[in-house]
Amino acid sequence: MKIYRTADYQEMSRTAAMILAAQIRLKPDCVLGLATGSTPVGAYEELIRQYRAGYLDFSQVRAANLDEYRGLTRDNDQSYYYFMQQNLFKHVNIRPENTFIPDGSRQDSDEECARYEAVLSQLGGVDLQILGLGHNGHIGFNEPADTFAKVTHCVDLTRSTIEANRRFFEKEEDVPRQAYSMGIGTIMRAKKILLLVSGSEKAAILREVVAGPVTPRVPASILQFHPDVTLIADEAALSRLNA
Repeated sequence: MKIYRTADYQEMSRTAAMILAAQIRLKPDCVLGLATGSTPVGAYEELIRQYRAGYLDFSQVRAANLDEYRGLTRDNDQSYYYFMQQNLFKHVNIRPENTFIPDGSRQDSDEECARYEAVLSQLGGVDLQILGLGHNGHIGFNEPADTFAKVTHCVDLTRSTIEANRRFFEKEEDVPRQAYSMGIGTIMRAKKILLLVSGSEKAAILREVVAGPVTPRVPASILQFHPDVTLIADEAALSRLNA
């Protein structure tokens, strides 16, 4: 695992965007695995800036998202489909038919998970996967469990994840209790992985991810076994690591 130590969130975001931009220039029709949440927003803003300056072309890029809340329609302003439109897709020249996100409105979870796993297979795999890190060590919506999920699946969200997401919803009961997520096996098939972590509140779990035992109770710890992972984290997040 390569570790880039940055001063703060802004530098973390610029560094991540630099790596993403290099991937797009190197392979214009690359498959990017994208994440939602507050962590990658700064990197997306920098990619938009580079696109507007004429330095990037998204016209051949294909994008596959990690996850989506089950039960939210795509026009819901808390859906991850809506998030990606607002924070990246509508600001660059990526083609709508080249953006792929699980459909949270589909209630047959087995059917939707199989459909999305097939989509990922048809894309030929992810060239560069972006990941954030949950407070309990989850990546995508792969929560702590007894085993590592192999493929796209429907997840029952833990209480800590529901509480962490509470701030985005009007009231607690509005927070979805389930989500569709790429499995750990799906994520690990990505050729390269970019893990972004910011803030002192992630320091303890990041130490477990990087230096602790590999266990499904800390889902992101599996990244120790991936051959090409780059961790970009700020000083606060790395404060419990001798990196």
